[in-house]
Amino acid sequence: MPQKKPLMIFFVSIVFATASLSYKPDSKREKGLKDYYKKYFSIGVAVNVRALSGNEADLIVREFNSVTAENDMKMGPIHPSEGTYNWRNADSIVNFAFKHKIKVRGHNLLWHNQAPAWLFKDSVGNQVSKEVLLARLKEHITTVVKHFKGKIYAWDVVNEAIDDKPENYFRNSLWYKICGEDFIAKAFEYAHKADPSAALYYNDYNSEEEGKREKIYRLLKSLVDAKIPITGIGLQGHWKLDKPSPDLIRKAIEKYASLGLKIQITELDLTVRKPVSPQDRLAGATQMPMAVDSGLTPDLARQQEQRYKEIFEIFRAYKNVITNVTFWNISDRYSWLDSRNGGVAGGAAASDPTRRVIRKAYPLLFDEKLQRKKAYFSVVDF
Repeated sequence: MPQKKPLMIFFVSIVFATASLSYKPDSKREKGLKDYYKKYFSIGVAVNVRALSGNEADLIVREFNSVTAENDMKMGPIHPSEGTYNWRNADSIVNFAFKHKIKVRGHNLLWHNQAPAWLFKDSVGNQVSKEVLLARLKEHITTVVKHFKGKIYAWDVVNEAIDDKPENYFRNSLWYKICGEDFIAKAFEYAHKADPSAALYYNDYNSEEEGKREKIYRLLKSLVDAKIPITGIGLQGHWKLDKPSPDLIRKAIEKYASLGLKIQITELDLTVRKPVSPQDRLAGATQMPMAVDSGLTPDLARQQEQRYKEIFEIFRAYKNVITNVTFWNISDRYSWLDSRNGGVAGGAAASDPTRRVIRKAYPLLFDEKLQRKKAYFSVVDF
């Protein structure tokens, strides 16, 4: 027995040595998105308070260095009635971010959707005047921005004010009906006065499509020419596997940047859903071409992987003007697109109430188990 002891020690040593040689930490799993893009731009994600604990929180801390409140800083949730502010959820998100040294984008200060009805009415239910509405807007923006002063580095000041219809310039919202276009410039002025150090953005969807692009450019140029304090534009990035084209994305970035504005990709997701083709619609088709439970097929995953690779190549090429890329939601476990037929019901604006059928969009870099998808590696492999 005494003679075998050294042999046993030698054998165990060999086993451990072999094991240590065969185990090599995967560097791609040690680093997060924020680390790969450290020399390019910050990488953000839209969150709610439910994501601030557990494995979703761990993923946020590992992968991202910017967060946006998905809903908790919008007018309705944060200012439900006159003189009443609900800071709890928004403060929780900001506190979580500060604890983990993550920057915060504010979203948003003015939007036609999720705006509380009381803003537009007087004590007897009549529509308020322009003067009253602008005063209420000033009070709201001043209070919210000052509350978070020094904690939020950028704000989406005005959200989706341009109309999708080719014949219209501004969306015919109550803001526009009561104030005309003045509310836009005023919102930026109020925000800048409340926190002169915060970057201020106009944010919109389909901002790459030629017709809407030209209208947004017209608005932005008018603000720049009038010396309104605006930092840049947020391109929401609710895109599909084949739209918009790379050329349209490049042209949009260059067009807006020509005004001296910075670019942020503020709400990125890439749905795998496709609308019914015109031919199928003429034939009477009304359902999506894929069944609800079809999942993320290998072919769709491959298409999404290539699409993410393509657009991040574009983003990196414009790192001199792009300052942030933010994903809208954390993983395929939950996406706002799921309740919009997987992202094909209407435009990107969440105000469309039609066809609230749950169809998974699978639009993000992490799957329903929070694991990195192939698309993730196409984004970091450069």
